Amino acid sequence: MDLHNLKPAEGAVHKEGKRVGRGEGSGKGGTSTRGHKGAKARSGYSKKIGFEGGQMPLQRRVPKFGFKNINRKEYRGINLAKLQELVDNAGVKNEVTLDTLIANGLAHKNDLVKILGNGELKASLKVTAHKFSASAKAAIEAAGGEAISL
Repeated sequence: MDLHNLKPAEGAVHKEGKRVGRGEGSGKGGTSTRGHKGAKARSGYSKKIGFEGGQMPLQRRVPKFGFKNINRKEYRGINLAKLQELVDNAGVKNEVTLDTLIANGLAHKNDLVKILGNGELKASLKVTAHKFSASAKAAIEAAGGEAISL
């Protein structure tokens, strides 16, 4: 390392931008690089997102369709195959509650859980969830278990 290759650490030097509006002698006085008149020359100007220079914006030009139900409830679907996997691998014996599902990463604490009927359940389980599909409920009861709705 010599004097000729010394330089400040990365990110240590912050180059300021042009200093505008500091008098005519600076070369950046007068209109302060904003040009003459118009919205962009004014203080407080901010362009709206999607503004197209007065042309009708794309968001308003395209046709709107469909319906978004604001009261929709989203359920976290968990199949019977996953429950059987819990019995085989995670050491779940005879009861599956929301806490069990959360502990095994199948649901989050604020999720509404629905048990779905895909897969096969061999173990006799007492399953507690918010909802059950008809096929899941039938399969749980056929295996000798119990489906409890919250």
